[in-house]
Amino acid sequence: MDLLGSDTLPNSVSSLSQEVLIKKLLLSHDPDGRHLDSELLLCAVEDIMLCTTTSQVLDAIEKTHVCKMEFGSQEPLGQTFCKISHEILCKCCDEGSLHARTMLLFDLLGNYKWGAKVALVLTSFVASYGELRLLMQQYSSSPLAISVAMLKKLPADSSPLKPRFKALSLLVNAIVDVTKCIIKFEKLPLSHVELDDETKAVTKSQIYIAVYWIIRGILICSSQITDSTAMKSEQYSDSTIIASWELLSLVYQLRSIYSDLRQQVEVCHQQTETKLYQKLLDIFKETQVDNQELLRLLFALRDDLPLKDCSSQLGVSDLKNKVVILMISKPELLSIEESLFLVQQTHNHPHKKNAEDSYRIVWVPIPVSNQWTDAEETIFEYLSNSLPWFSIRQPWLLNSAVVKFIKEAWNYKNEPVMVVLDSQGTVTNSNAIDLLFIWGPKAYPFSASREEELWQEQNWTLQFMMDEIDLLLTKWVEEGRNICIYGSDSIDWIVEFTAKMEIIKSAGVQLEMVYVGKRNSSQQDMRNISATVSYKKLSSALPPMKTHFFWLRLESIRRSKLRLRKPANSTDNVLDEASALLDADDNDKNWAVIGRGSDSMMQDIVRLEGPDLMECLNKFPKWGENVGELGFLGALRHALEPSVLPEPCGHFDVTLPGKEQGEGGVVCGKCKHLMKKFVVYK
Repeated sequence: MDLLGSDTLPNSVSSLSQEVLIKKLLLSHDPDGRHLDSELLLCAVEDIMLCTTTSQVLDAIEKTHVCKMEFGSQEPLGQTFCKISHEILCKCCDEGSLHARTMLLFDLLGNYKWGAKVALVLTSFVASYGELRLLMQQYSSSPLAISVAMLKKLPADSSPLKPRFKALSLLVNAIVDVTKCIIKFEKLPLSHVELDDETKAVTKSQIYIAVYWIIRGILICSSQITDSTAMKSEQYSDSTIIASWELLSLVYQLRSIYSDLRQQVEVCHQQTETKLYQKLLDIFKETQVDNQELLRLLFALRDDLPLKDCSSQLGVSDLKNKVVILMISKPELLSIEESLFLVQQTHNHPHKKNAEDSYRIVWVPIPVSNQWTDAEETIFEYLSNSLPWFSIRQPWLLNSAVVKFIKEAWNYKNEPVMVVLDSQGTVTNSNAIDLLFIWGPKAYPFSASREEELWQEQNWTLQFMMDEIDLLLTKWVEEGRNICIYGSDSIDWIVEFTAKMEIIKSAGVQLEMVYVGKRNSSQQDMRNISATVSYKKLSSALPPMKTHFFWLRLESIRRSKLRLRKPANSTDNVLDEASALLDADDNDKNWAVIGRGSDSMMQDIVRLEGPDLMECLNKFPKWGENVGELGFLGALRHALEPSVLPEPCGHFDVTLPGKEQGEGGVVCGKCKHLMKKFVVYK
């Protein structure tokens, strides 16, 4: 008795027969690594079947993905389909021949993976079936369809065939479900983590048997369709009932296979997820020779070219020996202002050339939910093709264990973080986003220790406060000019304030004024006020986008300082000053910062806000008398702090030849008085 040639259910076939069958199947299986997007083929199958079972044909067609198919097979796909169609449409009814034809298809598809074998055979059959149903749907309205149907001797009335078509639709759905299970198993990163031997063996055996019965079932379907279209109308009744029951028995058979296989594949999935997550934890604790193995674990489990830039696909080898900054965020990335500021601080920054080839930013988008939406895919594609960084090419393919690792090990909670890996893959900074916003490429290699080092060197100066956000303002800072930076959302106050400052300037004080807006104002309000300031020539004004950059940088300064907070009993002038400006803005206070350019020290910046600001300016006729002796900033500071060391302190400073002195001489950093000049000759 030939069990392999019978219609016996797989559960009743002896284990010995299954072993024989599996050995024969494996003899024909010789995959050569060719790529085929089986999931895309299954989408096409589902769309075709939807069009055959619904009147909403146009809506169904809008869903199809066929127009985007790029399967990557070495052999032209149409040629493969032709070969398969020839085999499955071959008319032969005896059971022994059915098994032989099934095995011929396995020989034909030996170079493909198991999931691809099923997807190709199923797609070939459904394409032929779809052509048949298309003719039947258009029979009553298209002369061309009528002529072709007559040549093929198709029945004019297909209603008696509806039970058979319904059973066939159920069978195709069952085949698709089983195939998806097989593909899910084949996607597991088994080259990086090992399954338990028994689990792996049981799952593979179930897959071999499932693929056999699917292909055999498709051959039976094909024979039935051929028989049904050749029948006379009086033969429909009995044959349709018998054929429908035969197809339904196949549906039951495949549903049973699907139930067992789904459970087994889920066990494999859980095993690989657990082991991969643990492997990621372990590898980031170990010292690596380079960053390649861990980057492959993160991004290249299913794709040898998992990265992209604006124009090409890239592999993780393009990141070898480089510092890698992983920009982890939602698919929307950052706000428009934050995104543009990050581009300016990394891609357009003057210090970029100093470290341009030593590091790369890689965008890793992760959606809030576990599934990507069409809108998220669209926005990702747009941004990844526009921004000057690397990005994950197909982030929806990231392994769930990798996503879990990113969320838990790097504390990603849907807010952007920039994790820095050195050239060996060691995490040197868990979030460098503020570091980049503040210093840009100057912060290379972007480690936490580099951040601390930069803060140890940094004082609160106008140059640091503005950091080349605007070219003209940067030029003024470099020239050492007196500069007044101010903010308000009241145009009336701005008019009054600038009028008082004009009085000071008319007294001979050289002073540049720049309006920097308000952090939380609407885009339209900010534009209107800046336009009014410029139109009435009240002062210079930062453009709205650069105004956003100014405030974003202040926020980053405060966050960075708070993260690296000194002991409670110590003072931090940079944190105090940045916080004071942000707090004044939050509390709707009008404010101004007056200071000197790049050669000035930390003490040469004066901040005024609220009523104190106008009160001080109103008293200019009194304290302005000291400008000649103390300089503008010295006189202003003395007016604000007259009780601080009213007499000269006796402190001395040595000014070398060629060093530029402040306006009116040198102001003592302690008592704020103009220092007496003594010349020493050598």
